[in-house]
Amino acid sequence: MLFGEIAYGPIHSRRLGTSLGVELMPLDHKLCTFNCVYCECGWNTPVSHPKLPTREEVKAALEAKLKEKYALDVITFSGNGEPTLHPDFLGIIEDTCALRDQYCPKAKVSVLSNSTQLGRPDVVKALWLCDNRILKLDAGTDTMMRRIDLPVNEQLTVQTIIDWLQAFEGDFTLQTCFLRGAHNGEIIDNTTPEELKAWYQAVDILHPKQIMIYVIDRKTPEENLEKISREEMEIIATPLIAKGYDVIISA
Repeated sequence: MLFGEIAYGPIHSRRLGTSLGVELMPLDHKLCTFNCVYCECGWNTPVSHPKLPTREEVKAALEAKLKEKYALDVITFSGNGEPTLHPDFLGIIEDTCALRDQYCPKAKVSVLSNSTQLGRPDVVKALWLCDNRILKLDAGTDTMMRRIDLPVNEQLTVQTIIDWLQAFEGDFTLQTCFLRGAHNGEIIDNTTPEELKAWYQAVDILHPKQIMIYVIDRKTPEENLEKISREEMEIIATPLIAKGYDVIISA
């Protein structure tokens, strides 16, 4: 499932409401720093010189959509890969905030990110301009994070991601997909007691203002995956709710 327009929708997001999507990655293939086994966009496609929309093209496409005066809850950056990879991400976010203020001031600017570019000061600055920073951490251990997310940088660690996330001082939404299955003969399960303990510890270090936990909902590139039940997701959320965390369950 790929998004073939720079500005697409609005669509109904099960987590965000009425959302106008903005695509900063190529329109014909996935480009991401992760290769998640559950990603609805499929696997990464190696391309020597991927074509990204320019800052000017993104601004023009977004303004054209906003002029149609949709009733929007959010303007959302996600799509065919990791939006913060775009070299003009900061400028695009500045343009988006200005257009939002002009055409639909009640809409929130949201970014769904896999957290891998948070070592870049320009990305951090851009995310601070947004209303919703929805940042991924799919596991509390390196082994499980690498099995689920298949990072392009195989040396990436959970601790590095935690260190980067701490820069937001809890002012973000932590997003985690829970799943079970297998890939290339390796077991995938971030719901075991050991994995949950490590993930809970990361949550307590980060203390995000909101936690968004969800399950696979569409066709996945790895077919040997299991959707977690609503009842089990509620069990996972229970100790967090007891501590006062704001937890959203999408299951």
